[in-house]
Amino acid sequence: MSMPAHGTLPTDPRSGSTRSGPPARSAPRTRKSPLLPAMLSLAAVLVIAVAPLHSTATVAEAAPAADTAEPIQTATGSRPVAPGVTAEESETLGPRGWQVTNAVTVDTTQGADVGYISAGRLTEIAPITEQAAAAGAVAAVNGDFYDINNSGSPMGAVIADGELLKSPTGNSTRIVAFDEDSTGRITEIEFTGTVELPGGDRPLARLNSSDLPADGIGAYDEHWGAFPRTRAVQNEPDVTEVIITDDVVQQVNDAPGEGTLGEDTVALVGRGQSADLLSDLEPGDQVAVDWTAEAADGRPVHTAIGSRALLVADGQPQDVNDSTYAARTAIGFSADGTQITVLSADGDNYSHSRGATLAEMGRLMAERGVHTAVEIDGGGSSTMVARTPGTDTLQVDNDLSDGELRSVPNGLGIFAPDTGHDTSGIWAETTLSPGQAATDAPVGDGRPDRVFAGLSRSITATPHDAAFGPVSDNPSLTWDTTNGTVTSGDDGRTGVVVPSEPGTTTITAAAGPAGAEVTLEVLRAPTRITATERSVNVPSLDDTATFGVLGYDEHGNSAPIEPADVELEYDTSLFEVRTDGVRGFEVVPQQDGVGGLVTLRVGDAETSVGVSIGVEKHVLDTFDDPSGWYAYGTRATAEVEPTPDGEDGAGLRLSYDFTQATATRLGVASLSEPLGVEGQSRSFGLSIYGSGQGEWTAFTFVDADGRTLPAVYGPYITWEGWRTVELQVPEGYPQEVYFRRLTIIETKASAQYTGDVIIDNLYVNAAPTVDVPPEPEVADPVVAQDGEIGDAEWNFAVFNDAQFVARNPDSSLVEGARRTLREIKAADPDFFVIAGDLVDEASEADFQLAQRILDEEIGEAVPYYYVPGNHEVMGADITNFETYFGETHRTFDHKGTRFVTLDTSLGTLRGGGFEQIAMLRRALDEAAEDDSIRSVVVIEHHPPRDPTPSKNSQLADRREAALLESWLAEFQHDTGKGAAFIAGHVGTFHASSVDGVPYVVIGNSAKSPSSGSSDGGFTGWSMVGVDRVTPKEQEEARQAPYDGGPDWITAELRPHTDQLALDVPQQVTVGDTVSLSASVTQGNRDIPVVYPVSSSWGWDPKVYVGPADEAEPRYAAAYDPVTRDLTALRPGQVTMSVTVNGTTEQQRIRLVGDDR
Repeated sequence: MSMPAHGTLPTDPRSGSTRSGPPARSAPRTRKSPLLPAMLSLAAVLVIAVAPLHSTATVAEAAPAADTAEPIQTATGSRPVAPGVTAEESETLGPRGWQVTNAVTVDTTQGADVGYISAGRLTEIAPITEQAAAAGAVAAVNGDFYDINNSGSPMGAVIADGELLKSPTGNSTRIVAFDEDSTGRITEIEFTGTVELPGGDRPLARLNSSDLPADGIGAYDEHWGAFPRTRAVQNEPDVTEVIITDDVVQQVNDAPGEGTLGEDTVALVGRGQSADLLSDLEPGDQVAVDWTAEAADGRPVHTAIGSRALLVADGQPQDVNDSTYAARTAIGFSADGTQITVLSADGDNYSHSRGATLAEMGRLMAERGVHTAVEIDGGGSSTMVARTPGTDTLQVDNDLSDGELRSVPNGLGIFAPDTGHDTSGIWAETTLSPGQAATDAPVGDGRPDRVFAGLSRSITATPHDAAFGPVSDNPSLTWDTTNGTVTSGDDGRTGVVVPSEPGTTTITAAAGPAGAEVTLEVLRAPTRITATERSVNVPSLDDTATFGVLGYDEHGNSAPIEPADVELEYDTSLFEVRTDGVRGFEVVPQQDGVGGLVTLRVGDAETSVGVSIGVEKHVLDTFDDPSGWYAYGTRATAEVEPTPDGEDGAGLRLSYDFTQATATRLGVASLSEPLGVEGQSRSFGLSIYGSGQGEWTAFTFVDADGRTLPAVYGPYITWEGWRTVELQVPEGYPQEVYFRRLTIIETKASAQYTGDVIIDNLYVNAAPTVDVPPEPEVADPVVAQDGEIGDAEWNFAVFNDAQFVARNPDSSLVEGARRTLREIKAADPDFFVIAGDLVDEASEADFQLAQRILDEEIGEAVPYYYVPGNHEVMGADITNFETYFGETHRTFDHKGTRFVTLDTSLGTLRGGGFEQIAMLRRALDEAAEDDSIRSVVVIEHHPPRDPTPSKNSQLADRREAALLESWLAEFQHDTGKGAAFIAGHVGTFHASSVDGVPYVVIGNSAKSPSSGSSDGGFTGWSMVGVDRVTPKEQEEARQAPYDGGPDWITAELRPHTDQLALDVPQQVTVGDTVSLSASVTQGNRDIPVVYPVSSSWGWDPKVYVGPADEAEPRYAAAYDPVTRDLTALRPGQVTMSVTVNGTTEQQRIRLVGDDR
């Protein structure tokens, strides 16, 4: 999706928002499938009102409303921590968004204990990891709310080993209580205390508390710590402190002190009337202080911390806040208190998880079967840690809301029983963790649970004792595998397996009777490899850079490749490339200001990584002379003018009026001559003075030949004042790169305003030039060549992106749409799908024109479905589309294929309503079980991945993209039925396969394309041929998923063809070989007839198709359809032809003898 030069408009990612890939482990985080599964689903489908279906199509029932749909579980896993103790993780997607939770469950009947942990004194704080490690806990969670950024003292009561350390602060009387046997419950605590003064007894209001009620007396002892005891009486004018040792007054002070008190010393702090009473005391007076606390239920308490909201009572969620999202932590108990559940929900600061409301935490706990549950401290304090089997290493399982560990005063620790430390079991997993593994997935983890035949995968086996802790007997391990070979590593804990055949391999590690297995999926040998980074920059000699290596088989299945399998070639005088464990490689510079290539080889596959050392900032424009800048607007007016109010002198003011339309408006400041430097531009930066109106920003670059590159989008201007906006140059942009323009964008129809920004100090960060060879083009077999689609059992058509407006009904865009419809009608598909952006501004007049064009060009000749794109809501909400074209998403069945169309008009799936995600999940689940459904096709406007370097035109929520890919791969992998995906939006024709599933991107039908004509940049449409997957093909695909699934779908990518020309010699000498080619003329575009253009080449009977040396004497020539080479065999004449989108050209070729 390019920007103003072609009139294209961006999708606003504000309108919407998984972890993917399982680890290969013996019993850890698990998933239902090799990718992200769905474990819950709701669904439905809706009928289009515009084009009734033929009788061959069946429409399913309507979807439930979004607010009643249950979340879908997208990932889940667990690992043992100790007997009866399990660490769990879960990810869900629901109407409110993504949510990630972690839990530790404890069955105290199996020997685990729960105890109080802390940083020491009540006012001392430390991360839970340190507290748990110091106490020897195997798992832990943060505890009570506390006096943050002040004393650090907990707010609620504290009881440790039966001793009361602190009374409740304020009304924080609800506690999480444990008996000596770790049986837990929720109750209230009642604190009472007495101060026996010479003049009579007075009540003690607080013990070691950060607050003190008016006219009250508080006591502090050694447990409080060194923090000043003034915290509870801040801003109180009348205060007295009395220091008492062994019931004898030692000091009477008019202000509280600080420092840790002795073991037998108590400090009494009085305020108001109590301060006056205490001031009458003198050293030597006898004063006794007593306190106690009792649980409201009368039962003894061995351990307790404070808590807040009651979330579950008698198994029922309570009526608490259901609107405020945050990172949360809760703890709950079974009715008998022996089953403990601690649950955390990640917040959205450093996670894709949205957090949770208190009401949600109650519902989640109730769903887990707890009898009662309460809230404990959340937010940045929320921390869940648990050890990994066979170690004492505590792993932080949740995503921390502060981005780092927060220091807190206390927590609850889980302690394992002592079972001895002899080997009882083994924990096995891939040495390369999913989080470290190379991947090209939209987000999430890599797939170390996959390995290529002939390549290696390292497995780590860790012995553990009966309590899942470390062992002391250091056993020797033996290794075995069901496929290929496995050898033991030097460390005695690693096995390296090299499978020999595709399928699976199970690796066994054993130590006497103890053992564990890891099963890996084995792919065929890689046909190509890529690095995780096409180029890396090492900023200085003190820095390093890393990259990994990813392999692909011919079906788009990918897996990380370990460094031991990679051969490197590079100039060692420039830098050193070291192995980074099993993860990949680390680049260590040897010289500054240089660049070079690293060539990587795995078997016959090869790729390159460009390495540059050093980066230099070049100021391109200080705006002292703004004469090279000009302004223009799209659906808006804009102007630029110099201003003395720049960041550090003169600047340039860009003003714009966004009140003139409701569709996307642009205000542009552009250079007459682009600015840049020689070298490899890594990023461009610009200082922008904003007013906080929320405008979107974008930079546009050009290459060395002046070709405009797709825009790079930046932040929204939510700030006031100056801020530097620095945007990276996307990998894959042709260097050198130059800055052309700044675009200010408003996409919200309701946002009507005039505004301005001031810009200053344009700069570029450039590194030494490194020419990285382009990756070879991957021709996906889904794209039809040489008439493949003609053999299909039936077909349907897809087109998109005309983007016309009603105020110009005779425009070239309207004519492009009409032409496309006429060509589709002539081709006579069973039906066609409009994959979004038929109109441009979504006005009622736009949709009325669209309906008229469809009626005039198609009528009732061909049924159709209309899927909304972002331009169907560009100037209005979705109701205009619904008024004229019905439902925004649906599913229907046609001749054994289930179609699911989805609404991504707001850039995400959830933006179109969560119910459609539930609909997709159910459609897949039901198709898997329905023998009449042999394949599934998903069609939406936005693809999961944009194949162009800018990556502007893909689903904005990258986790949705990963989820969609995983669901389709899982469906095909598990069932053996076919799955495919079709989208538009990008402005280029493209096809690729991900895990065996073809993804077809249809280019524009009328709007100018976004890429070059040799890279799929042409206008046109697609005819898709479908064959029914037979039961035999299904079973073969299910048994051998590594072979890419059934061969059932073909997409013919048809450019509009104004003229077709053959480039064929009229005469060829016998014995010579010539290459045949053709081109399509489309307006002023010349399009080579090569992939991805679908074409059909023809020849007369005198042409042999195959190797020339195999041709019989009756053939005059031999033709290779792959290389398109023609070899003259003997004198005569032959005819060759080519057909593109229904247009055919042919050429006679004379074959003459060699007169030499």
